[in-house]
Amino acid sequence: MTDPRITPTNGRVAHVSLEGQVEAEKFVQGRRMMVMQPMANITDEPRGKRVSQLLFGEVFHVLETDDGFAFGQSERDGQVGYMLSGALASPEQPTHWITAPATHLYPKPDLKAPPEVAIFFGSQVKVVGERDDYVRIHTGHFIPRPHLQPIRARFGDPVGVADLFLGSPYLWGGPSRWGIDCSGLVQMALLACGVDCPRDSDQQMVLGRELHHGEPFVRGDLVFWQGHVGFMANERMLLHANATHMAVAYEPLKDAAARIEDKGEGPITARRRFLKPGG
Repeated sequence: MTDPRITPTNGRVAHVSLEGQVEAEKFVQGRRMMVMQPMANITDEPRGKRVSQLLFGEVFHVLETDDGFAFGQSERDGQVGYMLSGALASPEQPTHWITAPATHLYPKPDLKAPPEVAIFFGSQVKVVGERDDYVRIHTGHFIPRPHLQPIRARFGDPVGVADLFLGSPYLWGGPSRWGIDCSGLVQMALLACGVDCPRDSDQQMVLGRELHHGEPFVRGDLVFWQGHVGFMANERMLLHANATHMAVAYEPLKDAAARIEDKGEGPITARRRFLKPGG
């Protein structure tokens, strides 16, 4: 059975790759569009529940547009859903991505100039010029040079990346400093280190390998519960976005595990060590 979260069809329209596999009124190639807001919700239906968000510069493959909503699929992880069509524009080829937790878009290369908006870690931009300690991007705004890296640059420590989000408020479906959930934190950290990672915690449970019985945790291991996931920062300390702190927080694993089980949400279901690129 196909997973509806990552199967690009809504019954009326489907991607051409699904022809002969699903029923739909028409099959289309669709078109690539780019998010032009700091973030944009992906919902399960028009005006429906948020299931994910895309960041500035990320690509949404649009299969259908109707009544102000675009139906399609995220290029980041294959998440299918609906997005306000006004949040999308024709794509630019990104040259850099934001590696600071957040950065301001300045109207000119001056730290005293009132910034117009902020964008977040993982956002993608096209650099078109440089001036002093700033770069100018395709929108005409300026970004401080230390806040971005070339598009292919990657980090080496996913826990270090996740730590950039420490204190960020919990937000169901969120992937950013503005708001993030448990699987969003894992996904953004692993993608930043060059490790492919799906969106939801049950999908992430296939990453790497299961730890052997009695095998101690090391930094970067993943711990799963039913509907929850976090990083081990060391053998005993968990780093996770959680609804108890309503934030990204460090917590002793034994305390987190006891609290989660006491709330009736069950014991740890998996302990995984993800495979590093090429390993």
